[in-house]
Amino acid sequence: MAFSLSELSIPLIGAPMAGGPTTPALAAAVSQAGGLGFLAGGYRTPQQLADEITATRSATSAPIGVNLFVPQPSGADVVLLDDYVELLDPLAEYYGVELGRPRFGDDDCWPEKLQVVADLRPHVVSFTFGTPTPDELELLRSLRILTVVTVTSAYEAGVALGHGAEALVVQGPAAGGHRGTFAPDVEPGTDSLEDLLAQIRHAHGHVPLIAAGGLGTAADVAAVLARGAQAAQVGTALLLADEAGTNPTHRAALTNPEFTNTTVTCAFSGRYARSLENDFTRAFSDVAPIGYPEINHMTAPIRAAAVAVDDPHGTSLWAGTAYRSARSGPAAEIVADLAAG
Repeated sequence: MAFSLSELSIPLIGAPMAGGPTTPALAAAVSQAGGLGFLAGGYRTPQQLADEITATRSATSAPIGVNLFVPQPSGADVVLLDDYVELLDPLAEYYGVELGRPRFGDDDCWPEKLQVVADLRPHVVSFTFGTPTPDELELLRSLRILTVVTVTSAYEAGVALGHGAEALVVQGPAAGGHRGTFAPDVEPGTDSLEDLLAQIRHAHGHVPLIAAGGLGTAADVAAVLARGAQAAQVGTALLLADEAGTNPTHRAALTNPEFTNTTVTCAFSGRYARSLENDFTRAFSDVAPIGYPEINHMTAPIRAAAVAVDDPHGTSLWAGTAYRSARSGPAAEIVADLAAG
């Protein structure tokens, strides 16, 4: 039989955080603690993803999950991209780098990544930025892999379930990092996580729901479970974990009193995402166009250079609204604390 979320001894999911924070050690630690650790397949080659699945399995025999970004058509406007290049050029010069080429293509190896998970068969595969085709989901289901799609509205939930998803991650507006909206050029909704859970439950019955976004304490976790979620997914709460690959600049900013707010911005990647507010977001959020992954490629050298000189004002500092609740320590202890309620 396929894995069921009800088998977890602790109904807690370690969110897949692409770009560095998620590591095999972190995923294994969350699973070993009784939750479900996830690997982030975004920004990884098929071989890197396969190696990380193998490494995670060598560290734990507990269930693990893998997340993939669903490919999507480009929504970028070439003229607006050129305008943004001109605005970013002085910052690139300041850091001594050249802007990246605004190329389209982020997960160019989609079929190969699907083959990796089909071959290695993690217990769960989740998807972000859309839903796979019915045939793709059917293939994974036939291999007894639980299929999960991230949604931000009741409409998206209907599309995902219509394609054959077996469970949903319901991501609220307080989530850190990229919103999982299907349409990258549509500003994400602001309905609370609690309202989204109620709307999706009302529209689609008792499909298993994983609540995500702004969950930083045991009380937050208990609240969404009381509202019908089968599990809670946390990401920001794990950014300071010993096993996380969060870079030192990002780690320091999360506890630095200078950073007092988060903001949703397209400035770093061309797709709506929540970050700590810094000089970059204040300078560019109002002028940045939609254009993922083109803008993500453009700003990558700036962000890397800022991290290299430990400048938190030149890079993305992904964080949900509950970032002040994040603490350092072993992931197992963080999981236990979040499950205490």
